[in-house]
Amino acid sequence: MITDQLILGSQEGDKRTYKKDKSSESPKRSIAKTISWRAIGTLDTILISWIVTGTLSLAFSIGIIELVTKMVLYFFHERIWNTINWGK
Repeated sequence: MITDQLILGSQEGDKRTYKKDKSSESPKRSIAKTISWRAIGTLDTILISWIVTGTLSLAFSIGIIELVTKMVLYFFHERIWNTINWGK
């Protein structure tokens, strides 16, 4: 399944591990990077939304929705890029 390949970084018959392959990252590292980056990005979105709307509650609503959707998108973006050898 494609999600298994993206998350686990393996294909049928592919026996590589993250410990042996220093050019790729483990899914746990991608998750940690996702969370830390989204915390920064969400604070930025909340601040911008507050400035634009003038309403703090609306800014937090926008920030929470953005937090969830962009974490999922970033995780899969990171995993896909990890499978591309270009520039490694």
